[in-house]
Amino acid sequence: MTCSSTAGFGAQGEFWKLPLDRQSQMLRLNIVALTELTHLLLPPMVARRSGGIINVSSTAGFQPVPYTSVYSATKAFVTSFSMALAEEVRDYGVKVVALCPGGTATNFFDASQYAKREFPGGLQAPEAVVDAGLRALDRGRSLAVTRFINRLMVASLRFAPRRMVAREAGKMFRPKACK
Repeated sequence: MTCSSTAGFGAQGEFWKLPLDRQSQMLRLNIVALTELTHLLLPPMVARRSGGIINVSSTAGFQPVPYTSVYSATKAFVTSFSMALAEEVRDYGVKVVALCPGGTATNFFDASQYAKREFPGGLQAPEAVVDAGLRALDRGRSLAVTRFINRLMVASLRFAPRRMVAREAGKMFRPKACK
């Protein structure tokens, strides 16, 4: 049995068993479309010396996540790109935020057929994620990690060996059918 998903905007399973077209769709949506839209929308903001962009990333972008490797890698791009861009356009009065929520109560998990798992503190409300992004934009922050528990997790990753982080993430995200 392969562990794959062709619905939603994620895919969980062993990378080489997942459909390549699904992985490519994720790359096109999470990286290419985001980059192209930002490139189109940014020049008028720079010209008028005001504006804001909130790019939705994820706490998954702060570490390698086996069994959802392409998803987490695309989110790492979104975070890095957004924070770098925020610095580039700061002097032009334009704000850019990388919004990094953890598990959020949307249809993402069902649509992507991710294995059910518990999130510390449960799933957050989409409205709370939006509020966090808007607050960060208003305050001129380039990074918004929602919820204290997520900020604590992201901060703790800095002190752990990346190999160990990847191993532990793999234990959490490994679908039961892939064992």
